[in-house]
Amino acid sequence: MKSNKKDSQLLIRISSAEREQFVELCEQLDTTAAREIRQFIRKFIKKHEATEQPGILKETE
Repeated sequence: MKSNKKDSQLLIRISSAEREQFVELCEQLDTTAAREIRQFIRKFIKKHEATEQPGILKETE
């Protein structure tokens, strides 16, 4: 069984206006910014797994 433990952070820099707009939209959609970013990352990884680049390690179960 895969562990879904969240044990790492990713720091990004965006404009205050973009952050505010994103967080506000997430609230309107009854979700969180963190949840949406995690979902984006998972989809991005899945989409690009088929075209795995040399030097990028794939996590094994």
